[in-house]
Amino acid sequence: QVPLVESGGGLVQTGGSLRLSCAGSGRTFSMYAMGWFRQAPGKEREFVAAITWNGGSTSYADSVKGRFAISRDNAKNTMYLQMNSLKPEDTAVYYCAADFGRSSVVPARASLYEYWGQGTQVTVSS
Repeated sequence: QVPLVESGGGLVQTGGSLRLSCAGSGRTFSMYAMGWFRQAPGKEREFVAAITWNGGSTSYADSVKGRFAISRDNAKNTMYLQMNSLKPEDTAVYYCAADFGRSSVVPARASLYEYWGQGTQVTVSS
């Protein structure tokens, strides 16, 4: 088990910024690729961004490229998602997830992830 806890969500105006954090636990955090997904009301969960175990590679959904930045600090067992220039369509519950493995390939499909956090709400007002 890899308990994951998201934080940093909230209400922000269009054009604003938020930084989400995902805290893991244990000494195995660095053995996992990590990802962010989001789910808006009435929609399916969608990929946002992901990062390999050592931060060497990242991947982003086209809808967030240039606005969001994913990073991780394995010494702190924490992953981050810096979200800038937020839009109302970014409103969703954001989930972090962990995929076991030290591959250089960034996992972008939700089905690849074994562990999930409970989610944090992000609301962008227009």
